[in-house]
Amino acid sequence: MATLDGDEFLTADEACELLGVKPATLYAYVSRGVLSSFRQGIRRRRLYRRQDIESLLAVRPSNAPPEAARLPRAEDWIPFVN
Repeated sequence: MATLDGDEFLTADEACELLGVKPATLYAYVSRGVLSSFRQGIRRRRLYRRQDIESLLAVRPSNAPPEAARLPRAEDWIPFVN
């Protein structure tokens, strides 16, 4: 985790762990505009604002069992294109 101007940022691995998704799903959220990512330095490493991840987690149904409360897999809602 990194902190910049008072905001906490997570690596892709940390964000995936909190969301309970695979990296491909995390990247799909970014490409679909569900989540924003920020480039760190000159490398291709991406960071994700912790507050954005927690806001995304807040949309989960509160009465669902934990395994059902996970966000959907990208494969389940992104159309397949050949």
